[in-house]
Amino acid sequence: MSTHAQTTPHLSPMGWFARSEAWLDDKGKGAWIAAMVVSFIVFWPVGLALLAYMIWSKKMICNSRSSCRTSRMNTHRNTGNSAFESYKSETLRRLEEEQENFEAFLQRLRDARDKSEFDQFMDERAKAASAPHEQNEPERA
Repeated sequence: MSTHAQTTPHLSPMGWFARSEAWLDDKGKGAWIAAMVVSFIVFWPVGLALLAYMIWSKKMICNSRSSCRTSRMNTHRNTGNSAFESYKSETLRRLEEEQENFEAFLQRLRDARDKSEFDQFMDERAKAASAPHEQNEPERA
């Protein structure tokens, strides 16, 4: 048995990829951009793959997944200021009510437009149905 085999951990392909991703995340957007540029220079398909991965994983929006998660969590965090919290909850309630009223208004507009279009269709259909009967009837003098 070799001592080298015991001390060297087995590295899976995803292991190095996950470590590289974590390292680039720690360094920020600049590291991701530099890695992409270097990979385009060395071998363009790798650069293209890295660019696609960066777009797919939204690496250009947030420096790391934890910072994205933290910024989303901070929007719902309680500030501890009771006056501000009551103002915020009242404002959010008012905005939700206005949104519901506006959506109801839009629905009424859509309904009115649909009714108008349907009435117009029915009028045209009635005119078209009565027109051939008038042409077939002989004129009486």
